[in-house]
Amino acid sequence: MPQSEAFEGVIGRTFRESTPWWPAPRSDAAGRPDVVLIVLDDVGFGSLGCYGSDIDTAHMDAIAGRGLRYNNFNVTPLCSATRAALLTGRNHHSVGMAYLSNVDTGYPGYRGRITDRAATAAEVLRERGFATMCVGKWHLAPLEQTTAAGPYDQWPLGRGFDRYYGFLDALVDQYYPDLVYDNHRVDPPGRPEEGYHLSEDLVDHAIGFVRDHVSVAPERPYFLYLAFGAAHTPHQAPETYLEKYRGRYDCGWDVAREERFSRQKRLGVIPEDAQLAPRNPGVEPWESLNPDQRRLYARMQEAYAAFLDHTDDQIGWLMGFLEGLGRLDDTVVVLLSDNGASQEGGPHGGCDIVTYEESGFCTVEFNLERFDTIGGPDSQVNFPWGWAQVENTPLKRWKQNTHAGGVRTPLVVSWPSGIGEAGAVRSQFHHAVDVVPTLFDLLDVTPPDEIRGIPQMPYHGVSMRYSFSAPDAPSTRSTQYFEMIGHRAIYHDGWKALTLHTKGGPFDDDPWELYHVVEDFSECRDLAVEVPEKLVELAELWEREARRYGVFPLDDRYLSVRSSTYQLPGSPRRRTRFRYLPGMERIPAGATPLIFDRSYRIEARVAPLEGTEQGVLVAVGDVSGGYVLYLRDGHLVHEYNYLGRRQRLTSSASVASGTRLLAFEFDRTDKYCGTGRLRVDGEVMAEATMVDMARNMISWGGLSIGVDALSPVSSLYPKGFPFSGGIESVVFTLGEEQEIRSHDVLD
Repeated sequence: MPQSEAFEGVIGRTFRESTPWWPAPRSDAAGRPDVVLIVLDDVGFGSLGCYGSDIDTAHMDAIAGRGLRYNNFNVTPLCSATRAALLTGRNHHSVGMAYLSNVDTGYPGYRGRITDRAATAAEVLRERGFATMCVGKWHLAPLEQTTAAGPYDQWPLGRGFDRYYGFLDALVDQYYPDLVYDNHRVDPPGRPEEGYHLSEDLVDHAIGFVRDHVSVAPERPYFLYLAFGAAHTPHQAPETYLEKYRGRYDCGWDVAREERFSRQKRLGVIPEDAQLAPRNPGVEPWESLNPDQRRLYARMQEAYAAFLDHTDDQIGWLMGFLEGLGRLDDTVVVLLSDNGASQEGGPHGGCDIVTYEESGFCTVEFNLERFDTIGGPDSQVNFPWGWAQVENTPLKRWKQNTHAGGVRTPLVVSWPSGIGEAGAVRSQFHHAVDVVPTLFDLLDVTPPDEIRGIPQMPYHGVSMRYSFSAPDAPSTRSTQYFEMIGHRAIYHDGWKALTLHTKGGPFDDDPWELYHVVEDFSECRDLAVEVPEKLVELAELWEREARRYGVFPLDDRYLSVRSSTYQLPGSPRRRTRFRYLPGMERIPAGATPLIFDRSYRIEARVAPLEGTEQGVLVAVGDVSGGYVLYLRDGHLVHEYNYLGRRQRLTSSASVASGTRLLAFEFDRTDKYCGTGRLRVDGEVMAEATMVDMARNMISWGGLSIGVDALSPVSSLYPKGFPFSGGIESVVFTLGEEQEIRSHDVLD
């Protein structure tokens, strides 16, 4: 047999005249620290106890007590973008993640995936011999590619992780999560009535992964990336945590924000001369609200606080496990949030997560009808603007914006063996792209010029290690651009210029603001008129940086282009016919048939009915919205829930024995309305006009055949409600022409 070129021994006819040889270990990783990178979601600058919050985050505070807190750390204004920058050490446009993995607009910076020219930290560290584990939120794979058919190259295992357990989309119901284990979907290991909650499940698997590794290969260090759903909507927590915060926020958001501001100064986490930013536009004085509003808004903040508190306890569970292993002192723990607290709840908060996606806000009346469900499994809640600003104390604006409230977040770094000054604050300006270069510096890892034969782009980040021992050293990062959905900003040498874009308006008409952030921590004093030459200088610098890092073309359509993914080559949404077989569960929302504002038909072909069968034939969605076709008490039912308005059709007669074809059809007659019909073996059994239907999105939940797999679409049947008969197939047939709004089309 031919000998391998890599073999350096001698192969004779038998082992007696042969010389063995073994390749050297692929790396010298042994002896290096372990790394735990914890990412919170939509948690504002002022949300942790060690950053001034009243929320009980004792375990995260303990991490800070063993390390450093940074008060001038910046991220991008949205989750996928920050995660791409964080894991690669490059700017998010440069790697193809301008905003979210839900969208590919056809331009290099807006692909919704990370280019292979920007390896993740996991890809680099695995090559150096580290074990790599990912648990929790991913949101870095194009959503139409997250079905069981793949492709899998942008899933965690395709981007350098050995093991994965979590969810692939932007958000998930904490009680009914759409879970992926490695490269396949799995059922949640429990239900809410059994005490299940996703945050506990994630940490259970993180501990399991680490336990497996250190039991077999303790000499190899590991990299654990743990990304919680908390505190992204839906805000959901166990009842004991919700009860803990009852009445805590009856004082209102004005008082709560003032109290956090005072605590921040006492803790030294903000400068003594920092100002409390004025209320953001749309945030009303608490005293001006009526009793129902106060009661509602306080209850929503209780849910947020309970969610974060519960998450903190899970982090404490993990830290306790690592301490028990005896490895915590030589573990680098990095904890941050991906962006500021969310504005997506609107002025009144929301008890569903669809209304905002459909360009609206829930009303007080809508939310009050669901008051008793807030924080539990029967609603998917986000809090109102006023509380979002409290979580961003003392800053202005919020998630999506390039003001500090959107991009300045907590950063805690702990490494007892390597950081001498514990519990201190650092104020150097840094960005998410700096985290991976810092880790490489601490681990003495030089990233290769090529990964799997693919040349790698330069790193845009710099190491923050110098700041560990030099609190007063000038920042090694002097410049950083920001851009999100047309909102722009540039930081340079202590100055920051920014603009808040008006959606749909000319980008050149957006007025620029100017702040000397070295002296104005909260961006309260706009110097655009006083120092116009500095503003011009920074605006020109933003243009240069934007071209350098692939920001153009500016695009403010954001998620409104999701429904146009059917245009993308290879997208499953290009088809007009979808045939699903029984057992197909949890096709993600990003790959479900696009039924919006078009005619369509759903046909379930079943084994001949005997007349006693019941259950779900097909379900799309969750408690916030969706549609479902099911049999119950002998009748065929179609239920369509959009923004809390349920349109239900029930067959006029029982379905007869021997029936084979159960169908719902919708004939579009005008924008967002038409006629719905139920058919049994072709015969019309019910008909009604359906109005005010979904424009662009009906749910974040996916599609399941033969069962309502996760959060229930309807409350009229038992949870899950599996079909007791036999399903041969479920076929969606869509109208050839799709009438979507002109600004949704990729032009």
